[in-house]
Amino acid sequence: MEVIRDAGIDELLALCGGCLSCATCHVHVDPAFADKLPPISEDEADLLDSSDHRDENSRLSCQIALSEELDGLKARIAEED
Repeated sequence: MEVIRDAGIDELLALCGGCLSCATCHVHVDPAFADKLPPISEDEADLLDSSDHRDENSRLSCQIALSEELDGLKARIAEED
């Protein structure tokens, strides 16, 4: 979330600043990276359930800690609810 925000991409609202309380940093992650991400938490899943645009590749970008293993990660910002 911070990388997207710091890049000046305005489509990602991230209203709560990464506190896992708003789901405005919803992204669709490239399936090639799905098994490299940490498991989705119950809180993250609950927030994503509130989106009409959730799919099997949905994650909250504030919950993705970037690492060398995620180098090249591609994600598409979800439509706003």
